[in-house]
Amino acid sequence: MELAEAIRGRRSIRKYKPDPVSEETLKTILEAVRWSPSWANTQCWEVIVVKDTEMKSKLAETLTQTNPARNAMTEAPLILVLCGKKGVSGFKKGEAATVKGDWLMFDTGIAMQNLCLTAHALGLGTVIIGLFDHKKTEEILGVPPDREVVAMTPLGYPVAESPTPKRKEISEFVYYDKYGK
Repeated sequence: MELAEAIRGRRSIRKYKPDPVSEETLKTILEAVRWSPSWANTQCWEVIVVKDTEMKSKLAETLTQTNPARNAMTEAPLILVLCGKKGVSGFKKGEAATVKGDWLMFDTGIAMQNLCLTAHALGLGTVIIGLFDHKKTEEILGVPPDREVVAMTPLGYPVAESPTPKRKEISEFVYYDKYGK
């Protein structure tokens, strides 16, 4: 699959088949995370692969009752939980190097995009979940205090294709030389 095709074709998948994801396929996806760019090559991301049915149920309970991805957490064969090491990305000599402070959200976002595009290219579905009880999730997974859970995604084979959402025209978000032009 061409990169542009993967970018245009990836969708948020919320219904999964129970079919298992092979270790080889999972490794290919994790390899895409491994090669994600990061601030000064700090590679601040870490991934927790959750296969256990009981653990998936506990993680699903950290989502609000109305979150449309809640059922996907237990339907999909895997959940990938993306964590970031605090105080690494965006830091120089122990100090934040920019006004944005810790860049772990930026770097883990890039890693999640690599993960999702690679999964899509392999015929798998994902949905990036950011609305959940992060502290409870960290407790469930035993994440140490110098790490932070950033996002989760179910991973598996989609039951069906999702429709293409409407996208803004380029002219609606690109300016030249000065904002608003």
